[in-house]
Amino acid sequence: MALDKSFDPKAVETRWYSQWESAGWFAAKGSGEPYCIQLPPPNVTGTLHMGHAFQQTLMDALIRYHRMLGHDANWVAGTDHAGIATQIVVERQLEAEGTSRQALGRERFIERVWRWKEESGSAITRQMRRLGASCDWGRERFTMDEGLSAVVTEVFVRLHEQGLIYRGKRLVNWDPVLKSAVSDLEVESEEETGSLWHIRYPLASGADFLVVATTRPETMLGDVAVAVHPDDPRYQALIGRQLRHPLVDRTFPIIADAILVDPKFGTGAVKVTPAHDFNDFETGKRHGLPEIVILELDGRVNANGGRFAGLDRFEARKAVKAAIAELGLERGTKPHTLALGRCQRCDSVAEPMISTQWFVRAAPLAEPAMAAVRDGRTQIVPEDYTIPALARAIVTHFEPARS
Repeated sequence: MALDKSFDPKAVETRWYSQWESAGWFAAKGSGEPYCIQLPPPNVTGTLHMGHAFQQTLMDALIRYHRMLGHDANWVAGTDHAGIATQIVVERQLEAEGTSRQALGRERFIERVWRWKEESGSAITRQMRRLGASCDWGRERFTMDEGLSAVVTEVFVRLHEQGLIYRGKRLVNWDPVLKSAVSDLEVESEEETGSLWHIRYPLASGADFLVVATTRPETMLGDVAVAVHPDDPRYQALIGRQLRHPLVDRTFPIIADAILVDPKFGTGAVKVTPAHDFNDFETGKRHGLPEIVILELDGRVNANGGRFAGLDRFEARKAVKAAIAELGLERGTKPHTLALGRCQRCDSVAEPMISTQWFVRAAPLAEPAMAAVRDGRTQIVPEDYTIPALARAIVTHFEPARS
């Protein structure tokens, strides 16, 4: 029998891996001490990248080593449902077919998503097999499996009963295209060149004006205050007086806030829109200001926007600018570089929106975990990540104040 001139690993590795898997060599069946690794589940929508390959190589080496020691070694594989990413993939397929999820309706769209998962969702596990990952494939799980979903429901209810999970209205990153809240990790901040508009706000009594600077003119439809620095001599006499909104039937106060306002930026007077800006939201809480939502979930202006209701947010920006110019309240614009948050899934501009969300009180859950690290039951590598300051930062980030 003639040998090939060069070695072709594909044919050899595929044949041997198939035989090893079918013979059950990767199943957890040792008689020694249990040793288990839970694979951090990659998204079912994607394919492996270098990070996956590096991580799984280390896990595979550890599992094989413990098998050889006779331990009951179990490497549990699985994939994550990646809800938003999956939705985007299927919606693009529907768009190519000339239809949409709205046209299909909820039930048919969910059926289509499951069908896509069955057809394309195993790409990653096929790649893992090609890499030689010795997972116990008989225990493979998907995060939407019925058994796992039951466990999630049980834990959710228990935490809610213990007061560790609660609902509250908070400002979130809202994607008007996906019509979904997206996490901070899914919003990529990019520097873009925009404009800083100077707009005159008339006082409710008298002929005076207060000039404010803004990068998002359309959000002025939700303004409930204008803030100045308490030590700014230009505005101290105006603190407490009322302004008249130039575009909607509303008056609101001039407030003093040393946290929000930088007297050196813009005009030193800042419009406050708690329902559509993260800094303004906190300012509103400090001063007990109302929260006026001006956008629908699809990014169109709602009834609170008066005559601008029904316009898309970007069309509303143009219309608001035109109305301000027509009233003679525009005091010029200048180029301004700002950090704009875009959803990493579909590149749409994320909109700060007030939404009722579920939150976890992280501190009571984090303390037992930190105690396990302190007394040596849990080891974190590298050791730098065990510093108390890091733990406090995590708790602060993930536990918003109760509403």
